[in-house]
Amino acid sequence: MPQKPEPKIKAEGIVKIFGKEPQKALEYLNSGYSREEVLQKTDCVIGVNQVSFEVDEAETFVVMGLSGSGKSTLIRCINRLIMPTQGSIALDGEDIVTASTQRLRDLRQQKLGMVFQHFALLPHKTVRDNVAYGLHVMGISKEERYARAEKAIDEVGLTGWADVKPSNLSGGMKQRVGIARALAIDSEILLMDEPFGALDPLIRRDMQDMMIDLQKKLRKTIIFITHDLLEALKLGDRIAIMKEGRFVQIGTPEDIVSKPKDPYVADFVKDVDRARVLKAWTLHKDQPTLTPDMTAGQAREVIDGLSATGAYVTDADNKPIGVVEKRTVHDSGANMAAPVAEVMKTDIDPVDCNALLVDLFAHCRDDRPIVLADPDGTMRGIVKPFELFQRLAELEESDPELAA
Repeated sequence: MPQKPEPKIKAEGIVKIFGKEPQKALEYLNSGYSREEVLQKTDCVIGVNQVSFEVDEAETFVVMGLSGSGKSTLIRCINRLIMPTQGSIALDGEDIVTASTQRLRDLRQQKLGMVFQHFALLPHKTVRDNVAYGLHVMGISKEERYARAEKAIDEVGLTGWADVKPSNLSGGMKQRVGIARALAIDSEILLMDEPFGALDPLIRRDMQDMMIDLQKKLRKTIIFITHDLLEALKLGDRIAIMKEGRFVQIGTPEDIVSKPKDPYVADFVKDVDRARVLKAWTLHKDQPTLTPDMTAGQAREVIDGLSATGAYVTDADNKPIGVVEKRTVHDSGANMAAPVAEVMKTDIDPVDCNALLVDLFAHCRDDRPIVLADPDGTMRGIVKPFELFQRLAELEESDPELAA
């Protein structure tokens, strides 16, 4: 069995304490005193409290929490803008807590990109020069940095705006410039601290869609900070819910919504429309398939054995090409010797297994199971319309607030 690759980012036991006596406060904390007790005894505030996590390469890891939960402090520990009081942070196995000032400078220029909520653009410089600024600091030639800046500008949808200054841009466009600046450096890791928090809802949604499209293309490792649960559910491969400096749950969007670990998380997700979060593959079931060279009689045996309304036909690459319905092979005039290719219907519409449950509703035309396919087109399984609605009803009933 292949060994799991090392995580791109690994944080262990991160603690950050603010105040005049952080080491004394740390002793109390390590001795089992609560956050409130440490504050009373030392007048020190614990911003981050024993946080550990890993982020894989090309993963979008979202940290979601309310104001004051410690999420922005945490992300600044990761690039050492803030020095942790205790713990280790490794990037590709290299501990940056012990890194020298010069090594940190190199890491920030070459490996770590940071995108802030409030843009941090240079008002007297054009979009092109703002995007190329990090490359200028790195000593990259003007010709190369402008070429890389233009590419990044195009990637974030600002083609034609390179010579414009920030004062002439909308909030969403300014944030696109900030993202382009990080992309121009070609950082392997992007740290994004509530980058869309100051934007209007419609612009924010457009920026989220842009991030999803960029991530599909560029495959960066991203830590994304937000206070918006719906944003976290939309963008995150995994989500960490943060409260009072701690992670209270880490999981996929599906886990967070359908399996909250405590009342705090349950309260966050109680009003979430599950159909717009859970993905189709979470409901899929395996089902034997037919091949075009089978006979109608053989297809009938398979379908009867499944107690199903029909069975899908797949080609040599396991891609669905048709469906044989039960009523077809049970028709009194059916030729049981006919090949499946002659009796199957080809009006099938495979659904991406990563589609949301809400996207399946349009495919519930009759009692025919919905066929799910992986991104490469191979068959993943089926979802029965009745089971789709039954599952959503069960999710609501499992939450007393929703059922009330």
